[in-house]
Amino acid sequence: MEKTHLLHAPYLHAISRNIFVAAGASRHIAEDVAEILVKANLTGHDSHGVLRVPAYLRGIDAGHLKPAAEPEVLAETANTLRVDGNGSFGHYVSRGSIRRAIEKAKTATSCCVSIVNTGHIGRLGEYAEEAASAGCIALISVGGGGRGAGPTVPYGGAQGAFGTNPIAIGVPTGDDSPFIADYATSMIAEGKIQVARSKGIDLPEGCILDKNGMPSVKPADFYDGGALLAFGKHKGYALAMFTCLLGGLAGTFDMEAGRMSGTFMQAIDVNAFTPVEEYQKAVRAFLDGIKTTPPVPGFDEVLVPGDFEARSRAQRLARGIEIPDTIYNQLQACAEKLGISIGEETIEAGDKARY
Repeated sequence: MEKTHLLHAPYLHAISRNIFVAAGASRHIAEDVAEILVKANLTGHDSHGVLRVPAYLRGIDAGHLKPAAEPEVLAETANTLRVDGNGSFGHYVSRGSIRRAIEKAKTATSCCVSIVNTGHIGRLGEYAEEAASAGCIALISVGGGGRGAGPTVPYGGAQGAFGTNPIAIGVPTGDDSPFIADYATSMIAEGKIQVARSKGIDLPEGCILDKNGMPSVKPADFYDGGALLAFGKHKGYALAMFTCLLGGLAGTFDMEAGRMSGTFMQAIDVNAFTPVEEYQKAVRAFLDGIKTTPPVPGFDEVLVPGDFEARSRAQRLARGIEIPDTIYNQLQACAEKLGISIGEETIEAGDKARY
């Protein structure tokens, strides 16, 4: 069985934050990125957690990721924003963008944001949750596509044309378990393949093809020229395309190459339509009613989007987060390369208060 390390959230935060600062990130940027990564682990989405740290450091070393860069607003109206991330951490840019969107939505009913020139933004559900906690409905998407532009094949195609092109929706419930639907339009997120590889386990069937176009369950086959399948066949394929079209609002389309990409966010103020307190009570009643549906054999209960994350967060805050030995060793190697310690003595009072 794969060896794991049980680490509490404040400790993982300190490790990640200190690594990013040592790699050149501004302290406040490093805090944001570390928190968003650890929150992904807490919600049970390890594919978007601290296992990403080594890849981000490689991006910094290669000059693709600018750890101290600040985003700038290129254009705005009462209910729109166009943001240039200037090559900064996508987590930092996206958190700032959704907060500006929420602020604008409170005075202009809704706000749409288009983001360009930013690194990987992490778990989209993070930003949907933030909007939901502020009484807003949120739509978040990241899309990129064009012939040969990514590992996900179009329906009926033999070559990758899309990224994993995730989409997230958040709806407020007035409690700590908002409605959150957050998933890749590929059958499985690439980060989930990383998790399986780190644990030495196979993938579920029907997720990837090997380089010869044959079905496979081996993570190594994906990284050896394999491809991802879109979920829901033609339906997931169409949604993958839609994320590209929303992304194209950023103006990052290339007509000659036939490519579109970009990040899109929208926050809608519930109060602009109906009193948010009553709406949230109605949403909770609706969700709870759905959960009373009798389960089929093999299922203990019917869940709704957001339940898994809320339960995982409560469990992992209390018990700690299991980090595979392979990932822990990679974090240790990053720290050694940067000449810093990742011992528990690096945990600060603010880290404990944050979680």
